[in-house]
Amino acid sequence: MVVGLSILVLLNLWNMPTRAVVEEEIMFSEFMAKLDQGSIDKVIMQGHRVTAVLKDNSHIRTYMADYPDLVQVLREKHVQIEAKPLGETSWYVTVLMTWGPFVLFLGLWVFLMRRMQTGNAAMSLAKSKARMQTDERKKVTFSDVAGIDEVKEEVQETVEFLKDPRKFRKLGGRIPKGVLVVGPPGTGKTLLAKAIAGEAGVPFFSISGSDFVEMFVGVGASRVRALFEDAKKHAPCIVFIDEIDAVGRSRGAGLGGGNDEREQTLNQLLVEMDGFDTTEGVILVAATNRPDVLDPALLRPGRFDRQVTVNHPDLRGRSEILRVHTKKVPMAANVELEKIARGTPGFSGADLANLVNEAALWAARQNKNEVGMADFETAKDKIMMGAERKSMILTDEEKRITAYHEAGHALVATVLPGTDPVHKVSIIPRGR
Repeated sequence: MVVGLSILVLLNLWNMPTRAVVEEEIMFSEFMAKLDQGSIDKVIMQGHRVTAVLKDNSHIRTYMADYPDLVQVLREKHVQIEAKPLGETSWYVTVLMTWGPFVLFLGLWVFLMRRMQTGNAAMSLAKSKARMQTDERKKVTFSDVAGIDEVKEEVQETVEFLKDPRKFRKLGGRIPKGVLVVGPPGTGKTLLAKAIAGEAGVPFFSISGSDFVEMFVGVGASRVRALFEDAKKHAPCIVFIDEIDAVGRSRGAGLGGGNDEREQTLNQLLVEMDGFDTTEGVILVAATNRPDVLDPALLRPGRFDRQVTVNHPDLRGRSEILRVHTKKVPMAANVELEKIARGTPGFSGADLANLVNEAALWAARQNKNEVGMADFETAKDKIMMGAERKSMILTDEEKRITAYHEAGHALVATVLPGTDPVHKVSIIPRGR
């Protein structure tokens, strides 16, 4: 279609006159005066429009009033008369009207043929949206996962199976077909699945539970089939489904009943998992922070028959996580990661990574070459208590009362036995 329109434009430019004719528009009375003077050589009549060519080869244009004797007067003056139909259009408009529908149909046909070659819309919807990662440069290992040593030990046998499955098979052992990683957000569930694949050196397929479900019935089940077909082709491998609760909720609870699209997707997932043969070397790892809403059939032995719980790291775990995230950060000599870990109870791995990043950003804003302890303190206060409210105005009396109040807290915490040591006292108002 684009080619056809381009050809029409080129033909129009090729046949365009090299010099445009300038027509001076005059009154009809002036036209009659020139006619009486014998200055007009030729007249072109098109409806009420009259174009005249003078004897000096100039052009004039006017609009004829109701004057039926004009033709007779022109003949008496021996003026050439040319008449054109009122609706005459230019040649390129005629060509466009004639060939335009054909060019449009041809372009539509080419577009449909290309869509058929790459698969129609239904087939493209049924394709798996899983992303396979095999890049060695992006490989994650257990050394990148800190603070969850017990969990790493529990999934270590999965890695050993992918590396040497014969060791388990010769003793009649069967590796779990599915591993469900349960834990709060930010505790490293996805990172753990990547580390399993990285340690085993196998391809890693990752997909979200919400990627299966579409508004079209049957698409989710087709995507499940396509996912497992791709996984079998690249076996041994790991298939990771993040937020599986989006597709694995208990059946019968939805508004659509048994015919709900999400339930059809779950049914297909159950069939694919139950039909797995351990010889195929495909292990399914899923993550969720809501195991209570999952369908019981999904958790039975033979499917997700192993559950691994990832909790928030303890003091030692937070220290290890901080060491991992500060490997590439230039640190000042006064930085004590143990002290930072003690001051961040309840932080997840993602929270600690954010803490290191905020400290680095703050140090960069201060034009420093290293990240110091003060930068970590500023970042920690910002994350835990919000940004400083510098616009808030306090009177001296309010500041004095607040200082007495906070000093009382610090004094009681210092005097009472068995309490944590007081690390910092502040009366600066913050966002939280």
